[in-house]
Amino acid sequence: MAALERTGTIYTETVIYSAPEAFVKDVPYQTAIVTLDGGGRVTGRITGDRVAIDDRVIEAGTLDGVPCFRKISAAPTPH
Repeated sequence: MAALERTGTIYTETVIYSAPEAFVKDVPYQTAIVTLDGGGRVTGRITGDRVAIDDRVIEAGTLDGVPCFRKISAAPTPH
């Protein structure tokens, strides 16, 4: 059975510039707390475009056991 894709909204975010030794090669990187559509909140990393509070995101996988989310692009508005 395939895992469901988790979606949610950015509750808060930050960009890490000074990381623990294990993550120095990744700086700068963004982390966020995501309010999940199914309930609850989870802390994860952001991949791709940076996010801001209230942006919509979808889980894009995991990195060393940490959930990674990416911004959901807004649908283009019709002309």
